[in-house]
Amino acid sequence: MSAHAGASRATVPLGLPDRVKDRMQDVASQLAAAGSLILVAVLLTIASPYFLTSNNLFNIGVQVSIVAIIAVGETMVILTGGIDLSVGSVLGLTAVLMGQTIRDGGFAAQLGIGGDPAIALGVAVAVASGAAIGLFSGVLVARFGLASFVVTLGVMAIGRSLAYICSGQNSLADIPAAINDLVYTPVLGVPSNVATLLVIYLLAGLYLSFTKGGRTIYAIGSNREAARTAGLSVLGYSILPYVVSGAAAAVAGVLLSAQVMSIDPLAGTALELDAIAAVVIGGASLFGGRGSIIGTLIGVLIMVMIRNGLNLLKVNPFWQGSAIGGIIIAAVLVERLVSSRVRT
Repeated sequence: MSAHAGASRATVPLGLPDRVKDRMQDVASQLAAAGSLILVAVLLTIASPYFLTSNNLFNIGVQVSIVAIIAVGETMVILTGGIDLSVGSVLGLTAVLMGQTIRDGGFAAQLGIGGDPAIALGVAVAVASGAAIGLFSGVLVARFGLASFVVTLGVMAIGRSLAYICSGQNSLADIPAAINDLVYTPVLGVPSNVATLLVIYLLAGLYLSFTKGGRTIYAIGSNREAARTAGLSVLGYSILPYVVSGAAAAVAGVLLSAQVMSIDPLAGTALELDAIAAVVIGGASLFGGRGSIIGTLIGVLIMVMIRNGLNLLKVNPFWQGSAIGGIIIAAVLVERLVSSRVRT
């Protein structure tokens, strides 16, 4: 028998169990997250008579649509072994850029554009700006080898500073009332912000699960050098998640502005913590290579429900930050324990 045949036999038994263990680990993490979601819902229902009211459930839905969209991009970044701390400030900056485009006497008006076309231009400016910021971060991380934590921390500071400068240090309230249609116009009986969320999650889930690009992102997070040796486009697919993260933050900024009919340069503050916590609670590994869009959505629901419940129970806002931080630490610890148990 040839040496090649012997090598083939040796390779198959080693690779298959690893893939099975990875799948078991993903399933275990998602089941744990789903169980946690049910437990949180039950506890909050018992603790507060207002939790299951229609108004409160509507508020939860509104909050979910913002955090969940940001978490899609954060998921892709974390799958590569990186992290994006800039999403909150990117949301605020891109929302301000949109506002300066569509407000009375803004950029669109100077071009002679009004009505719905002006709003469409403003949305395009916001999303393109978010993607460009993500591209900047991604190139620094993937091409120059800088730590994603440091790069996105710097971009976070720059973004918030520019949001103040571009807004004139004031909230922008003189935006067209028609922008509210981006949130509440029904699409097949579903509010447009929820429909947008569902479409984004469907596309992201299909991309990560069934395309070469999605598999490459997982491969980069699992073993970057092995992915490079296999001939995969490591550089391009290491940058792409940051571009998606920036664009997703901009979309979230558009929807948030449309909901409140005002644009604040402080918008999005600390949302990066909720997004990262949601991704980790949903079963993703901060070391990369493992996670799912479904798990992220479950994690978002848990995070939003906990924040909502703390507000209903009148917990001091200063203590809420401690609670969220504790949840992040606990989620990482559980992920490590589950990972170790499945691997043994």
